[in-house]
Amino acid sequence: MDLNTLARHAGEWLRGTGADADIVMSCRIRLARNVPDVPFVARCTPEQKAELAAMLSERVLDADIGEGAQYMSLEGVDQIDRLFLVERHLISTEHAEADGARGVAFDVRETMSVMVNEEDHLRIQAFRSGFHPEETWAAIDALDDRIGERVQYAFSEQLGHLTACPTNVGTGMRASVMLHLPALGMTRQIEQVVHAVQKMGLAVRGLYGEGTQASGGLYQVSNQMTLGKSELEIIGNIASTVPTIITMERKAREALMAQSREQLEDKIWRSYGLLRSVRVISSGETIDHLSHLRLGVNLGLVDRLDMGTINQLFILTLPAHLQKIEGRELEPRQRDIVRANFIRETLGEA
Repeated sequence: MDLNTLARHAGEWLRGTGADADIVMSCRIRLARNVPDVPFVARCTPEQKAELAAMLSERVLDADIGEGAQYMSLEGVDQIDRLFLVERHLISTEHAEADGARGVAFDVRETMSVMVNEEDHLRIQAFRSGFHPEETWAAIDALDDRIGERVQYAFSEQLGHLTACPTNVGTGMRASVMLHLPALGMTRQIEQVVHAVQKMGLAVRGLYGEGTQASGGLYQVSNQMTLGKSELEIIGNIASTVPTIITMERKAREALMAQSREQLEDKIWRSYGLLRSVRVISSGETIDHLSHLRLGVNLGLVDRLDMGTINQLFILTLPAHLQKIEGRELEPRQRDIVRANFIRETLGEA
């Protein structure tokens, strides 16, 4: 698969449309599945991993995961290409850094991806733009059924789906929503929100999930446990909790507009001016300024840009994407220069 064709546009889940898209960037649901009578991946021999990868990749593609779906083996793939897939959320960092037979299948719109031989034999993922937990669940549930008709799952009548990590036993589900909450950060309410969400059994993480810090006001809210809960209960908890966070963010935005409009506009337009003229910029600084710009668009303070353009810049300005776009390996300082050029060109065209 030629990843260069993907490098200049992000997946469908970043198009900036859907319910509450001003705050909810995307929904993602992941299911962990394993084959019975075969060790978990960490205990597999190289030969077993190879046999699993060959069998599962064929049957996953046969299950029709979406238009133009292809399977990409990660064996022998260079580090930049693996990081590129991580940046697009198609594979995990652990999957990229592992060894042996493993891979990923995904459709051309990147609404579905299936990791083979990650922590579990299969990690099935569905993505949607905006706040659509039920729709995302319906899509992945249907795909899970199709794969389940072709692959027998390790399942216990008492425990549910058996997984490598005990926290995934049961449904094997991780449902997450990516939120943009800059106003709660500016009004110093974000810690209160995080604490309240955690008390409801949900986890709050950064852009790339477990072990990552929030930046640019971007947070992932997801379920922590699956054992003893049904899929619909997990989806219901997400569907009932996230609207409260959305309401709090909207109220914080209204307060900023009412009480500190000049300072807020200044922050947003400084970011816009900097991004339009910058010559050298790091990933971290880019995310912070894009966050301000995204807020400005959603508040109607900046009418020259669309949400999809800004959403895609969050991904397309990351290290591996820049190197794919440039067609060569870049040192960190070179990436900062290329990133600045790419942002200026994109905002100029927009």
